[in-house]
Amino acid sequence: MTESEFLNQSDAIFAQIEAALDEVDFDVDPLLSGNVLEIEFEDGSKVIVNRHSANQELWIAAKSGGYHYRLQGDRWVNTRGDGEFFADLAAAISAHAGEPFGFAA
Repeated sequence: MTESEFLNQSDAIFAQIEAALDEVDFDVDPLLSGNVLEIEFEDGSKVIVNRHSANQELWIAAKSGGYHYRLQGDRWVNTRGDGEFFADLAAAISAHAGEPFGFAA
C-alpha cells in the first residue's frame, strides 16, 4: 500500500473510533492531533492510538502496555503476538472506562 493509501485508511479508522466513542454513555474525550488520537477518561487516564507511517502500522498505548498492528488481508493484526486492533482497542477502552465497550460489526 502506498503512504497515501495508508494515511487515507488510518484517517477512516480514526473517524470510526471517534464515531463509536460519540455513542457511549461514559465520560470520554477523544482528541485527534496529527497522527495521534488521545482518548482521555474521567479519571485522567488515556488510551493513545498512533499511526506510524514509516512502518504502515497502528499503535495503541494503554495501561496494559504498548501494541503495534500491521494490515494483513483485511485485518490489523498485532505484530508481536496474538490480537486484532479493534478487539484490543475495545478491551483497552473498557478497562480504562470501567464499562463495556465495543465496535459495531
